[in-house]
Amino acid sequence: MLTAARRYLDGNADPKETVAPTEQHDAAAERHGRRGNDRSFLEGPRARRDELATVGRVLRELIRGFRSLHFVGPCVTVFGSARTSEGHPTYNLGRELGAAIATEGFTVMTGGGPGVMEAASRGAKEAGGTTVGCNIELPHEQEPNPYLDLTLEFRYFFVRKVMLVKYAYGFVVLPGGFGTIDELFEALTLIQTGKIHDFPVVLMGEAYWASMLQQLDDMIEAGTVSPADRNLLCVTDDVEVAMAHLRANAVDRFKLRSRLKPSRVLREAPVRPGRPLQ
Repeated sequence: MLTAARRYLDGNADPKETVAPTEQHDAAAERHGRRGNDRSFLEGPRARRDELATVGRVLRELIRGFRSLHFVGPCVTVFGSARTSEGHPTYNLGRELGAAIATEGFTVMTGGGPGVMEAASRGAKEAGGTTVGCNIELPHEQEPNPYLDLTLEFRYFFVRKVMLVKYAYGFVVLPGGFGTIDELFEALTLIQTGKIHDFPVVLMGEAYWASMLQQLDDMIEAGTVSPADRNLLCVTDDVEVAMAHLRANAVDRFKLRSRLKPSRVLREAPVRPGRPLQ
């Protein structure tokens, strides 16, 4: 296998070996207009120089992300739908959460786009906190929101997810779609398999997540998920409950107090979900 891989890199692969693309694959890729089109790199074998170029672009994105985020401080990453409009109860809840997380002293990290991501960033900025957005390049829907202190643009979802997880000491997940579910279970899988510490994961919106939690219970009953894995989630509608969970399982557990910089912006009264911050 190793010998075959070396021959592939040297351009001398045996066409009968299936461990690497063959020249026939390269020719087919070129005929279908896939050569040089980076969006096609998950569609199968391409010309070797195109694969190498993709590796270079991925490496550049990783290095740029590591350098840019090295000094952002302890983060809490907030996931949620990009399609939630201003004035929606979930938007207001995200805004309140962002303010609470920033007041605790965390940097609020999001996917950088509109909807819940904008709401959390907006709340954090209004509370005097720091916000970071890891934005993804998409043909529609995803533009950086105006409440970010630092914006990073990513071409690759998997590189973006590395950044959203690497610098987070906790995850707060609001109602969302495919992307939100993907990010949630990515974090849970990394925790469950020991790839990262068991950082706190908070689901906001008990009614929204009820069917998913029932599915999780069914998986536990079927033996495909351990009963202890259910304890990885804190499910609540209350911002104070969420913050108490983050304090106990992130701030106190990892002794972050000296590294956090609590906001000095004090709000006159707590804002309840469904009521916009003024």
